[in-house]
Formats: sequence, structure tokens, C-alpha cells
Amino acid sequence: MSTENELFSAVDALLEQVAQDDLPAPAERKRLREVAGLSQAQIAAALDARREAVGNWESGRTEPRPPKRAAYARLLEGLAARFPAPDADVPVAAPAPVVPETVTSPAPAPEPTSGPVPEPTSAPAAEPTPAAPVAVSSSRPAANSTTTRSSNATSQRPGAKKAVAKKTTAAAAAADPRFENGPLAVIDVDEGGQVSAYCVGGLVLDVPAKSIPALVDWTLAEARLGQARLHRNGRDADPILVLTASALERYGLPTVLSEEERRASRLPDSHKVVKQIAKAGLQLTQRGFGPWARLFRAPEGARRRCVQLCVLPWNALDAREWDRKDAPQLPSMHPADLAQYLGLYAQRVMTPRGTTATTGLELMVALRPPTRAEKDPADGEFKRALNADALTQVYDMVECEVPDEHPVLKGRFARHHQRTPAEMLLEEPYDWCRPLTDEECMVPYLVAVDINMSFAAAANGLTVGLNGPTHLTGNPTFDATLPGSWLVDLSHVDLSRVPVNGRTVDGDRLPSPFTPKGDRPTGPAWYATPTVAYAVELGFEVAPVEAYVRTRAGRYLDSWYKRLRDAYVVTMADMGVTTDLGGSEFLEAMARRKDVDPAMALLETAIKATAKGGIGKLRQRSRGQVPYYEPYPALKRETWRPDIRAAVLANQRVGLHRKLMKTAAAADLYPTSIGTDAIVYPSPGPSPLDILPHTPEGRPVPGTFRLGVSPGMVKWQGTRTVLWAEEQFEERGEVFNIANLIKTDPSAGEGE
Repeated sequence: MSTENELFSAVDALLEQVAQDDLPAPAERKRLREVAGLSQAQIAAALDARREAVGNWESGRTEPRPPKRAAYARLLEGLAARFPAPDADVPVAAPAPVVPETVTSPAPAPEPTSGPVPEPTSAPAAEPTPAAPVAVSSSRPAANSTTTRSSNATSQRPGAKKAVAKKTTAAAAAADPRFENGPLAVIDVDEGGQVSAYCVGGLVLDVPAKSIPALVDWTLAEARLGQARLHRNGRDADPILVLTASALERYGLPTVLSEEERRASRLPDSHKVVKQIAKAGLQLTQRGFGPWARLFRAPEGARRRCVQLCVLPWNALDAREWDRKDAPQLPSMHPADLAQYLGLYAQRVMTPRGTTATTGLELMVALRPPTRAEKDPADGEFKRALNADALTQVYDMVECEVPDEHPVLKGRFARHHQRTPAEMLLEEPYDWCRPLTDEECMVPYLVAVDINMSFAAAANGLTVGLNGPTHLTGNPTFDATLPGSWLVDLSHVDLSRVPVNGRTVDGDRLPSPFTPKGDRPTGPAWYATPTVAYAVELGFEVAPVEAYVRTRAGRYLDSWYKRLRDAYVVTMADMGVTTDLGGSEFLEAMARRKDVDPAMALLETAIKATAKGGIGKLRQRSRGQVPYYEPYPALKRETWRPDIRAAVLANQRVGLHRKLMKTAAAADLYPTSIGTDAIVYPSPGPSPLDILPHTPEGRPVPGTFRLGVSPGMVKWQGTRTVLWAEEQFEERGEVFNIANLIKTDPSAGEGE
């Protein structure tokens, strides 16, 4: 005979089952909570649920599951008794049908493929066509093989139903309905074995897929994930699925790669999941199944069918770029929070495409697509045409502009030969330090300031070459409007002879603007156009010996800079650091920003890494994929442009030097070391406010370093004592660059 407790348990189970069908309509749930003066967070705490889940229950996106459903029903029943609706006929949700609510939509309208050539395949260009509206139905859809599989999978769980994204803002209402669930989802498996897709905004979708191929097909057919193109001639972003460790286990993938797999950065073709993918008719790109795997089917007309997987446990989101190096947060972050973080990055920058460096480069292409659809007047057909303001093809490389392993250098130099400045374009950021003077040793502090987003700021307004090189010989006349590389002798430039605002400066205490180490040039060397133009600006004559220039030029990086600038400024504002702050208010806001919103602090890191890495990708080095001097994959890209990278770095360095000169002239203040974009000054006090020059009215002196959040302005990086610096020099027995060692915030600096 059953005990009393067993009988009660059986009755409770029945009550829970009955509770599946007795919840008020979503709007009434929200009304009852609000009229009672309760917050979603309070209800979530009482039910041991997430606040986002309560929001989903009130919007009708999802339904609570046992045992929370019975408790939620009891709460609503009690509130309804105390706060009856003004209308006695308050609607009550009908019993949940066996087949859950389903979102149905027509096939997405064809989209033009006039943007960058897709990695998986190519398709003929099509005329841009507006996306067809998406029909949302809460009734049972007409049966077909796809919806039947999905419905059967979800109907096995009482009360389960597909989530339908609600438009809660004007911006969301205007979003592309094909991607109403956002750009990406985090795939996770709960303790009960339910696979869920956590989307932006707290939305959670039930995932019926039992294998990786099925997961890809579900994403393409039902998930409504992706992001609309950033440029009318570009292409829509493929949906991203972030796989957690529990998802890897569910789909038969290892949570930890072997040593050999880590070196190859992919699973072997013999792995059972890779075989499943091939058997299902899906294809992988040449990178294979690695941390950032791309799976696709052949396009349907002009519509791409591609899904990208971001495998979290395989270090797809490197802590140096996406997280905190000293205390990583992503491994333990809730899937909903991770989706929100990456979704916000996608909204403000773009859908991630791999590392932040890869994404930074892809952002350039997304904003300046190389091709467009153009109607041929002869036959009326749309064909691909090149865009004049973009990088459209791979050109011959210039010997002086390429790194040592480039195939064009094969047979030119002895192995391990160190190319000289007259043989190689050496446009790099500053790495400079000098001994302190006796007077500076009497000052108590060394204060480091750091330039915000310095590489991105240097790209703003910069004219770069868009076509191949033209070789100029016979002592060509320098032309600052022609981007490229110039062989010229700048050893005669003496900074002590340069008047700045009617004053001259001590050139011995300033680095040369023409070399990364700050040494004065000793003879002819290759320089990018911004460097030679700066020598002319300083008042010196230049006489190039030869040059490689680009006759078609443009401000290719302007839109890229603006996108990253806006993302950075908005993210900093979310942490309380706004553009109207100055002086001590700015310093205080910067000091507390990471405590205000740790997730926004991670986003700040990712945005800065995107800017820095995107410029670096323009001259991507070989990673050992092929032997020395053999072509490596990056060289096949139209965006492999070392001359553009050199121009940005040259502009960054001379722009920094220009401010050094203005500061020296205004306040007789000289740096002791510079590391990329971190500048160290001797100071009587520990704050940047103790050194940065101001006018009698209290404003920053024009042309000098200015505290602020905008790219190109500076923030405080850290302060150490002069005694500490002397101990460092004594310990090492030499003067070395201490700029990047002076950090109050370990994540500051490092060449933003």
C-alpha cells in the first residue's frame, strides 16, 4: 500500500500536469505583476528562474516548465484574486495543443551576391530584391516534413512551444524579418537534456536537432538567425551558433582537442562528426572543423545557405581579445548573458567572423564591398561590376613592402639576412626609451597616458592606394597625394631647428619621427607617404630616389573607422564614460567603469582588439602553413595590402610625434619612453592632470594631448615612481622601454 507521502506526491504530479493549461494569457500575467508592484526580478528570485525567463513568459515567447509552471500558476492565481481585471472576461489561455505554436514563413527572397565572393561558392549576380514579409501563425501549420519533425520533437515536452520574437523597440520593428531572432545563438543543453538556443534579448528557442547536420539545417530553415548587410552592395551575415561544452557532448564532439588537433586547429577528416557532415551533403570550408567552422550547402539561386559554428571550449573566443586575460569570465558565463554580449558586439560592430582581427578585416569588406550588381544595357541582365572605392583584386607585390617570407623575395637575399631600411619598408609603432636627465630624476613620478583607439584614429581621413603599384624612377618629385612607398634620405632632419608656435624644442629629448626606435636615420630608407609628408610639414626638403605609388586612391578606411568609433563611444557611455566629461570627472569615470558594467568592459576590450587586429591583418604573416618563400593563404586576399597597413602605422606615429612637439613647445615637457601608443612623462604629481598643458582658461593647449574618451584622445594608463624606474634600469643594467610596464589597469595600453 502506498504511503501518505507517496500519495501526496502523485497528487502533486497530477496538479502540475493540470497546471500546464491554466495560465492566464501573457498580457494578463504582465498586468497582474505590475498591478501588484512586483518586478520581474522578484518573481524570478521566488521561482528560482532567470529574469529573462519571466519576461519571456509575459511576452508569450516561451512557457514555464514543471515544476516552475505550477508555482507560477499558483502565484498568478493568488494575484488574480487580489487584483481582478477591470473587465470580468479576462482571457485565459487555451489548453496547450499537442502541436505547439509554430512560426511559418515563406522562403527568403533572393538577395544580390554582388558583394564579396562567398567563401563556399559563387553565384551569378542578382538584382537587389526587398525581403518578403514573414507570416507568423499561432495556429497549426500545414504539415510538411520539416515542421513535423520539429513539432514532434517539441511536443514530447508538456507545455513546450516555439518562441516567437517580439519587436519591443522601433529599431527592432524595422529590422529584417528574416533575422528576427538576432544574429546568433548560444547552443546549450540543460540538466534534463533539453537543447536550447539562447538568442539576443533573452529569447530562448527549443532545438530539436539530434546531430550537427540537423542543427545546421534547423538553423537555415527555422531559426531565423543572421544579420542584414551593412552596405547595400554587400551580403547578409551568416548565422552564428556558439557551442558550449554541454552542446559538444550532446553532438558527439570532444570538449578538449588533442595536441595534434590543436596544432592543426581542426578535427581530422576521420572524425565521426566530420563524416556525418559529409554524408548529409554539407560542406566545410578549407579550414575544416575547427574553433570557427563554416558549414554550407550549395546556394539556392542567389541565397547563401551557410552557418558558422563558434566552438567555445576550443578557444574560439580567445581571452586576449574577447575576455579578461587575468580573470576569464566567458567559460562560466550563462548562455543567455553570452548571447547578449556577442549580440551587442554584432549590433555595434558586426557578426563575429572569427578572431577579432579577422572580424576587423571583414568589417572593411562589409562596408566597402568590392563588387555590385549592374544591369548590362545590351541584354538587360545583371552582372558583377567593380566598385571604385574598394579593394577589388590582388595586385603584384612590391619587394620593399612585403615581409621576409614572401615569395617575391625568393632568391633575393641570403637566408637569415636582416634587411636594411633601404631594402625594407619599416613603418612600425614607437618602441623608444631614453635615459632620464638629472633634472628629471629629481621629479617624483612617471605618468603614462595612452591614446584611445590609436590605430583606428590614424586610419580616419587617411588616403590609401586602391590599385596596383606604379614604379617611379629617376629621382621623382614627391607628391603627398600619391599613397605608396618612397626611397628617400631624411637624415638631415634636425628637430631642434623646427620652430613650433614661435619656439624651438630640445630635439635630443624627442624621438625621431622617422624610425620606430626613435633613432635618427643614417641614410636613404623606404618610407610611406605620411612619413615623407611630415618631413615636408616640418620644413625640410625631400629628394626621393625612387618610389612605388598607387594612382587610384581613396579614404577606404573612413567608414570602418566611424563604425568602430561609434561602437566604442556608445559602449564607454554605457559604463558612464561620456564625451562631455573632462579632467577629474573623466578620470573618475574611467576608474570605476568596469565595476559599473563588467559585460560592457568585455565589449570595450573586443572593440579595441578589432580595430588593432584589423589593421594588422592587412599584412598577415605566414603561420607556418607552407615552407618559407612559398605562397600562403592570406596572399590570395584582395585585402592583403601591406602598403595600407604601413600608411596607417606611419600616420599613427607621425601624428603622435606632432603632439609631442606641441607639448614640448607649450610646457617644456618631454617624454621619457613610448610604447606603441603609451607615452610616459616625468611629473610632479601622480595624475595626468599634473602634466598635460592647459591654457590660462583651463582648456587643453591646442594640438597637445587631451584627456577624453574619443579615439585619438588620451586616458590615464598608470603611474610609477622615478625611484622604481631607476631600480628597473639598475636591475637590467641598461635603459629599456618601461612604457608598457607602467599600468594601473593590466588591460590598458598594448597598442589599442
